[in-house]
Amino acid sequence: MIEIRNLTKRFGQTVAVDRLSLTVEPGELFVFLGPNGAGKTTTIKMITGLLRPTEGEVVLCGHDVQTDYMAAKSLLSYVPDQPFLYEKLTGREFLHFVGSMYGVGKQRRRGRIGELTERFEMGGFLDQPGETYSHGMKQRLVISAALLHEPRVIVIDEPMVGLDPKGANTLKRTLKEETERGVAIFMSTHTLAVAEETAERVGIIRKGALVALGTLAQVYESAQTDQRLEEAFLRLTEE
Repeated sequence: MIEIRNLTKRFGQTVAVDRLSLTVEPGELFVFLGPNGAGKTTTIKMITGLLRPTEGEVVLCGHDVQTDYMAAKSLLSYVPDQPFLYEKLTGREFLHFVGSMYGVGKQRRRGRIGELTERFEMGGFLDQPGETYSHGMKQRLVISAALLHEPRVIVIDEPMVGLDPKGANTLKRTLKEETERGVAIFMSTHTLAVAEETAERVGIIRKGALVALGTLAQVYESAQTDQRLEEAFLRLTEE
C-alpha cells in the first residue's frame, strides 16, 4: 500500500506539490497524470525517498519513507523514465548485483533471472555489456531488475518509452499479474491510451494540486465529458 498524506514540496517561493493526499491499495494499478511541470516527478521522488518533502509524509506498507527508509526501500521498486545501468557490467551481472543488494540469495536470483529473461526475451543480449544496449534493451533490463526481488510496491515512470509493441504488451500483462498478487503500482505516463487501458484509478495533477481522482468514469464526470481521457485531461489541466 502507498499512503500519501498532505505531501508538500516547496522550492523557495515555488510550490511544486501542494498538500497531495491519496492512497494506492494493494492490488491496484494507479496512474498519475499531468502536464509537464505539474509536479509528477517531484511527487515520485518523494515517494521513493529521493527527495525530502517540505511537509507531509509517504508511508509504504506501514513504513514511513523518511523515518523508516530501509524497511520501506526493501519493499519498493522504482523504474525511472531514463533507464540507468552500470554499463561495463553485462545485463546478467547487473541483475545479480541488484538482487544481491536486496538480499536475494544466489540460487533464487538465478531462478528469477531465468524467468525474467524468458519473459522479456533478453537471452540474445543479457551477456553483453550494457554500453552496447539500445534504449529498449535497457528498459527491459531495468524493469526486470525492478521485479527481481518481488516487491510489494512498484513506482514506474513512463514505462513504455523505448519498448516495441510486443515488449509493451508483455509489460502491461506483467503489471496486471503483479496487481493480482497484491502489489500496489503507481505509474506515471503521458500516454493516455496506456492509462485508459491499464488504470483502475487515475489522479490528475495541475500546478502541484490534484484536480481529479477516481475511476475513469469519475474523472469523465469531473470533466463533464463522456468522451476519451484525452478530452477530460485537457479540460481539467487547461489554463
